[in-house]
Amino acid sequence: MGKLLLYKNRNLIEAGCDEAGRGCLAGPVVAAAVILPANFSNEILDDSKKLTEAKRNKLRPIIEREALAYAVAFVSEKEIDEINILNASFLAMHRAVDQLKEKPEMLLIDGNRFTVYEGIPHECIIKGDGKYLSIAAASVLAKTYRDEYMEKIHEEFPFFDWKQNKAYPTKKHRRAILENGPCIYHRKSFTLLPEDQTSLF
Repeated sequence: MGKLLLYKNRNLIEAGCDEAGRGCLAGPVVAAAVILPANFSNEILDDSKKLTEAKRNKLRPIIEREALAYAVAFVSEKEIDEINILNASFLAMHRAVDQLKEKPEMLLIDGNRFTVYEGIPHECIIKGDGKYLSIAAASVLAKTYRDEYMEKIHEEFPFFDWKQNKAYPTKKHRRAILENGPCIYHRKSFTLLPEDQTSLF
C-alpha cells in the first residue's frame, strides 16, 4: 500500500475511528476518534500494528498536538462481559465520538461493521487503518492509551506479564492463568484457556 490518504471526501469534516484490544483476554477495549486538519502530513504514520512501540509513542503527542480534535474512550472488561466484545468495540468508538470537541460530518470506521451513531453518517473501511491517516491516527492513540493502562495494572498482577503481552493470549499469559486463576481484570466471557492445556507447555 502506498501513501495513506488524508480524507475520503474533502468537503466533509471526517473523523477516523479505530479500537485496540479486541482480542485480549483481560482489560478494556479502547477506541479513539481523530479529526485531522486539511494540511496534515506525516511520513511515518501508519496502521499502529505496522509500527514499533517507539514509533507509536513518538507519534502520539504529534497527533494530539496537530489534530483538530481527538478523543479516547474505554469500555471495561465488565462491560465487555455484559454486552460482548463486538458491541463493546462499537460502544468505545461511540464514546470517543461523544467526546470530540468538534462534531464530525462523517465517521470513517476501521473494519466491516458498526452501529449507527445518531446524526452522523459513517462508512466502514476494511483495513482502513492502512488506508486513511485519520484512522491510522486513531489506531495509534487507541493502542498507546491501552498499552499504557495495561502496563499500569501489570504492577498489580506481574505474573501475567501484561507489560509485555498487553493481555493478548500468549503462552506465558495463559500459563499464568492456569497456575494462578483469572483475576478481576480478566474477561470472564472469553475462553481464557485452550481445551488442550498441554499446548501451553
